[in-house]
Amino acid sequence: MLTKFFETIGAFVIRRFEDVGTIVLLYVDTMKQLKYKPRLRHIIAQMAHLGVDSLTIVSLTLLFTGVVFTLQTAHEFIRFGAQSTVGGIIAIAIGRELGPVLVGVVCAGRVGAAITAEISTMKVTEQIDAHRVIAVSPLYYLLVPRMIA
Repeated sequence: MLTKFFETIGAFVIRRFEDVGTIVLLYVDTMKQLKYKPRLRHIIAQMAHLGVDSLTIVSLTLLFTGVVFTLQTAHEFIRFGAQSTVGGIIAIAIGRELGPVLVGVVCAGRVGAAITAEISTMKVTEQIDAHRVIAVSPLYYLLVPRMIA
């Protein structure tokens, strides 16, 4: 009984180390591809896709967070007669503390989901295999521009 328990834990740990090893090898292979000159056109397209296209969702998230934050704090400020400072304090609080965190979280989620969906679709439609057949490295063509962007 106890042996089975430790075998299960050991198998789980070994699988996690294999996963980490696979990710590290992929990262190293991707870094090796950087010695070849990446195409600037692909990098700029990825920058636009991952950065500029995220602006809408980030703006909406910050807008609604600011509205909710203002509604929750304005009542207390009005109660103490400091209603003229609500806007400034909310701007400072969101601008310094909450804004960068929300931008990071929303961008990471959106960019990660976009890259995953795009590459998964390419895998399902066998476009990655087609790159290998025509002797174009999928790492060079797909991952390097995304890593640089």
